[in-house]
Amino acid sequence: MIKKLASASVLMTALALSSTAAFAADEYNVSNGITAAGAPLGLHGVDPVEFIATANPTEGSAAYAAVHDGVAYYFTSEANMKSFEANPDAYLPQNGGFCTFGVSVGKKFDGDPEYHAVIDNKLYVFLNRAIYDEFVKDKAGTISKADAQWKNIRSTAVSDL
Repeated sequence: MIKKLASASVLMTALALSSTAAFAADEYNVSNGITAAGAPLGLHGVDPVEFIATANPTEGSAAYAAVHDGVAYYFTSEANMKSFEANPDAYLPQNGGFCTFGVSVGKKFDGDPEYHAVIDNKLYVFLNRAIYDEFVKDKAGTISKADAQWKNIRSTAVSDL
C-alpha cells in the first residue's frame, strides 16, 4: 500500500510539473523534454549570466541549474546561478528567448544563442545568420517592434501564430 501511495505521489508531482512546463512553453522558447530540475531547458543550455557579462554564449552545466517561471537555466558556476536567482529579470533573454526579429513580425521562431546581440545589458537571440543580418540593418526599430508585438503574442501558442 505504501508503495502505491509513493508511486501515486510521484505521478502527481510529474503531472504538476508537466502542466507548468506546458504553460511555460507558450511564453518561453524551451527545448523538448524535461531537465533533471523538473522543467524544460531555456536558452539552449547557455548560461544567461555569463552571456550578459561577456556577450559570448557559454554552455552551462546541469550541476548548476535554476528554475524560473517553469523554465530551467544552466550556469557555468554556482556564483552565476546565485546571481540569476537573486535577479532573474536582469539576465533572462528578451521575448522569452524567441527570435527577436521573428517576434517583431508577430512570430515565435527559435532563438539560437549563436546568433545574438547584447544591447543595454539585454540579451536578444535570433533564428539564424540571415535573420541576424536583417536585425543589424535596424536594431532599434526591430527591438521597438518586438517589444510592442511581444505584449500581444506572449501568451499565444506558437502553433496559433
